[in-house]
Amino acid sequence: MRVILHVDLDAFFPSVEVREHPELKGKPVIVGADPKGGTGRGVVSSASYEARKFGVRSAMPISRAWKLCPDGVYLRPHFDLYIPASNSIMEILRSHADRFEQGGIDEAYLDISNRVKDFDEATEFAKHLMEELLEKTHLTCSIGVAPNNMVAKIASDFRKPYGLTVVKPEEVKDFLFPLEVRKIPGVGTKTEQALLELNIETVKDLASLKPEVLTRLFGAWGVRLHEFANGIDNREVIEEYETKSIGRDTTFEKDMDDEEKILRVLDELAEEVHADVIANGFKFKTITVRIRYEHFDTHTCAKSLPFPTNDIDILRNNAKRLIAPFLRGNTKVRLVGVRVSNLTSPSKSPIY
Repeated sequence: MRVILHVDLDAFFPSVEVREHPELKGKPVIVGADPKGGTGRGVVSSASYEARKFGVRSAMPISRAWKLCPDGVYLRPHFDLYIPASNSIMEILRSHADRFEQGGIDEAYLDISNRVKDFDEATEFAKHLMEELLEKTHLTCSIGVAPNNMVAKIASDFRKPYGLTVVKPEEVKDFLFPLEVRKIPGVGTKTEQALLELNIETVKDLASLKPEVLTRLFGAWGVRLHEFANGIDNREVIEEYETKSIGRDTTFEKDMDDEEKILRVLDELAEEVHADVIANGFKFKTITVRIRYEHFDTHTCAKSLPFPTNDIDILRNNAKRLIAPFLRGNTKVRLVGVRVSNLTSPSKSPIY
């Protein structure tokens, strides 16, 4: 029997801000670019649940957030607060797992298969873990408990904030099948649209499709997609793993031809990538940018540095230089992204 927990911190950036500034409690807090009275460039990094009631979401243009919630509290990211908070939480989580895998600055997988005898005991285990995190860090999390990583991740998002969702092995299909296909990890806008054109709207629809149809549409990813839809995920929680890259991208609400705005969004993405780099103790040598135009033509461009670094300015400046040639012309941009790779850590390489 496998018992996997996916722990997802609730609105992590705004929650840390509220913890540090209790006077913000109950207010709509939006962390991201400076809105400048509704004329700001850039995007929302994270929004409190109070802000989400107004329709504010992460990756939304900050100007759009301002229109939806002009009375919100807008803050620039404070990674000097978020990274230590994340490290403290991950240390607590790691101490409760047979195997532990950090998925980012605000999420982690725990394999507790040898610590509980059944899913009822796992439920109590998860409740105590949520209470311990709240008591020790004054931050809340939501947890999904399931027989595998994929179902646990979906479950952790089911009852936010401070929610617990347990999916026993015999309940997996009943849990997954009514969900919209975009709930499957890895199903983005383009994949969802392709499936909708086949009248595939729910996970049940997807699960009933023949695997060869999905393979024809999506290649090797189609096989994994069919497995996920049927609740199958054999990936292990990997205690010591080699992270190959860290990246972020965002799709604009409307195709964009404003070069200044695109570059500001790229800056925001670079900041988020940098936060994950620092939180995991990495340095990087290779920087890659990705751009997708309105007709879905996608291009990437990369540069390898002569030395490993974790300098945010080096990341920002090189990302802008790499993407600049792709912004000359009249073609509108649908998506931009930035990624770092060739990662090293102090335990595996000299510190430069």
